[in-house]
Amino acid sequence: MNPVRHTTFDAHDPYAIAEFWSRLTGYKLLDEPGDDEVLIDPERPGVPGLLFIRVPGDEAGKKRVHLDIQPPHGTRDAEVERLGALGARIVDDRRTEDGRGWVVMADPEGN
Repeated sequence: MNPVRHTTFDAHDPYAIAEFWSRLTGYKLLDEPGDDEVLIDPERPGVPGLLFIRVPGDEAGKKRVHLDIQPPHGTRDAEVERLGALGARIVDDRRTEDGRGWVVMADPEGN
């Protein structure tokens, strides 16, 4: 059994950021707008959900969470386009001419 139950994000607007990640991952959005804690569930045993918890402000020096995303179909570049259309932004583009590398992207709240 996977010991990780959730990956948890601090959020200014938990529902809005959970909605973004739900659309990105296809995970089911379980809570309502205005909730202080919003969970998206992969609905697969042993796969952690993503939990978004309302925090009042930014804390200096606090670590942010990141996920490595690999597209289940299509190309990396097509996935970068899709995520951009959802509201993600490119932070650092490490793609190389030989087709290798990666792109660092942030969600709408900067994670």
